[in-house]
Amino acid sequence: MKHLRTFSILAIVITAGAFITTGSWYKRTAAIHFPKTEINKPVEDAALAKLKLKVSEARSFITKKNFNESICFMIDMSIPSGHNRFFVYHLKKDSIQNAALVTHGRCNENWLEGRKYGNTVGCGCTSLGKYKVGYPYNGRFGLAYKLYGLDKTNDKAFERYVVLHAHDCVPETAVANEICQSDGCPTVSPGFLQQLKPMIERSGKPVLLWIYE
Repeated sequence: MKHLRTFSILAIVITAGAFITTGSWYKRTAAIHFPKTEINKPVEDAALAKLKLKVSEARSFITKKNFNESICFMIDMSIPSGHNRFFVYHLKKDSIQNAALVTHGRCNENWLEGRKYGNTVGCGCTSLGKYKVGYPYNGRFGLAYKLYGLDKTNDKAFERYVVLHAHDCVPETAVANEICQSDGCPTVSPGFLQQLKPMIERSGKPVLLWIYE
């Protein structure tokens, strides 16, 4: 009887653990990775070449629209979410100043496999395109920055409440597996948002954020 009771308790624990780690709530908010191995993976040559091309385009846009000419934020959604894909690019030094993790939208699915993009209100997807980083405010997840979509592919961003904010589910360093997903916001780790804060708030001109694939 004692062995049977022990087996029953163990079965309950295992079942509960399976629910926590495989349920949609876990995947959307907890972002605990198994294994949670940190990786310091450099930007691959193809991704770096693409980044350089995008930055070249960004320079022309920044000059024309009178944006910050020192830094811009570039997000490559083709890179796996567990790898650094949010790049702070120093335009004057022509180099990556910092890089970190960032979420992509789940498009209202419990867990989105692959990538899908959208720009309609309520779609829950990431919108590709250029954004102006707007004013800070204290929202549902604490400090956040309004985003204004500047292209046809993301011109509903403000109406959709797509903002730049942080969440604890995003690790501070790269990991082996995928991270949590958002409802369309480019969500970063709390520590990284604090690094972005002075860049945004001390800038005399708007900062460009560009999400591309």
